[in-house]
Amino acid sequence: MDMKRFRTQVYSSKLTDPANAIVSRVPERKIGFNMMKLMGILAAGLMVSSVFFTASVIYRDLASDRVRGFAEARVFEVKTEEGLEDIISHAVEAPKDKLLGGLLADEFDEGSCLSRFQSVLFRKAAPHKPSSYLVSRLRRYESLHRRCGAYTESYNRTLEQLKSGQSTGTTDCNYVVWISFSGLGNRILTLASAFLYALLTNRVLLVDRGTDMTDLFCEPFPGASWLLPLEFPLNQFSSFNQEHPHCYGNMLKNNVINSSTGSVPPFLYLHLVHDYNDHDKLFFCDQDQSLFQKVPWLIMKTDNYFVPSLFLVPSFEQELSNLFPNKETVFHHLGRYLFHPSNAVWGLITRYYQAYLSKADERVGIQIRVFDTDTGPFQHVLDQILSCSLREKVLPEVDVQKPIIRPSGNQRSIAILMTSLSSGYFEKVRNMYWEHPTVTGEVVSVYQPSHEEYQQAEKQMHNRKAWAEMYLLSLTDVLVTSSWSTFGYVAQGLGGLKPWILYKPENRTAPDPPCHRAMSMEPCFHAPPFYDCKAKSGVDTGALVPHVRHCEDMSWGLKLFDLDQF
Repeated sequence: MDMKRFRTQVYSSKLTDPANAIVSRVPERKIGFNMMKLMGILAAGLMVSSVFFTASVIYRDLASDRVRGFAEARVFEVKTEEGLEDIISHAVEAPKDKLLGGLLADEFDEGSCLSRFQSVLFRKAAPHKPSSYLVSRLRRYESLHRRCGAYTESYNRTLEQLKSGQSTGTTDCNYVVWISFSGLGNRILTLASAFLYALLTNRVLLVDRGTDMTDLFCEPFPGASWLLPLEFPLNQFSSFNQEHPHCYGNMLKNNVINSSTGSVPPFLYLHLVHDYNDHDKLFFCDQDQSLFQKVPWLIMKTDNYFVPSLFLVPSFEQELSNLFPNKETVFHHLGRYLFHPSNAVWGLITRYYQAYLSKADERVGIQIRVFDTDTGPFQHVLDQILSCSLREKVLPEVDVQKPIIRPSGNQRSIAILMTSLSSGYFEKVRNMYWEHPTVTGEVVSVYQPSHEEYQQAEKQMHNRKAWAEMYLLSLTDVLVTSSWSTFGYVAQGLGGLKPWILYKPENRTAPDPPCHRAMSMEPCFHAPPFYDCKAKSGVDTGALVPHVRHCEDMSWGLKLFDLDQF
């Protein structure tokens, strides 16, 4: 949506400033003083004073509304009786929901993280409101995080157990430590998954800062940091793998631990990466979750959005239903709660949006991810993008026969935001709309913020731009995404969008049909378990409950859907 500006237009060729108005006093000794003239002057003065008093009240309200902040403009007009041409017009703002229906806590210094409360200025009103139960649970979690976060008395006490290598039973606070791993899109999705798990199990989430977490994101919880202290004793996370002696799956395989074990170690490592084995996947079984309740520290590494499989754990079922009555809003709500761009990234986002996107009548996002070892661009990918966008009326068609088309009425403007590691697709689409007019007369502009050529996950500015581009895509009105891409999943989830998903090409041939509409805005879990914990046998986990089904873009993946769609 366009940023609204306050405007004050005063057209006043006939009014006089009452503070400077002079009313002549004629001495009584003068002869022929006209009493009617005096009455007319006084009446005119009162009229002028009334108009300026009204204007000053509106102006004072305007200033007050500017302090309160976020709004959409509405216009008030004050007209004088002397003529319709004398108008005082002001844009007065009505407050918008900067706390996102209670999702965000109103306990932050706004200057420390501008995006937290300014993002509402750039988005349309979200139709999906968080449940009152989710809001209350978030406030309870924030209280727990303040009480048990890093350097608190409870944290220090539990840390001593970890250092000693001995678990002495129940503790005041239990923790899940998220290891920074994989590309940025994966990290955002897995961090949301880890937070939901912490919420379900009353654990405190602590975040391995990796190389750039502090540079990309603001702190999400008031009063206490979510960052794991640098001096945390188990900070050699690169050594954590399936062969680690504290890896839960490895311990099960070697019969070191089981669900009936009396004594448990002070920490367990949960290997939930895409290459995890059948023992690791028992994380999603109820009896194993019962064991985890006794363990103060869980260290988690994953590159998967594993939320759908949490909905298949019986002990979590009721709580998840209370938190998310609409099942397809999990990442939409948790993403907007957790992930606020840092001020450095927010500058990239807002400058680009205001320069190129804000004035368009419609914004279209096209996210391109090519899973090919060779460098692009590829003609079949371009053909697929255009086939999808034109066939589904996402973009207007061009007329290659006529040099110019005169539109009837006002011309609509469309801004296309393209993201890709390659600039080739952007150049082709831009040239198409430059060289040919649209059939229906729209003015089309095409933009691409960056083209890094290849993924550079460990570079600071690369990840800043990637995060900015995900966020910019989430601000569009219509979205086209690539199959299997976590970059696209993040954008659609934050924006509450159901994108057109480009089918994954095979043999470098554009598929037909080229794309299909997503039925849910949730991300896809790419490597789910196919195991029935009670029967101890394989099962199609995409056919157990109506709201967990296979993904549109990956036939074996799992995804959450809203029941109303079926």
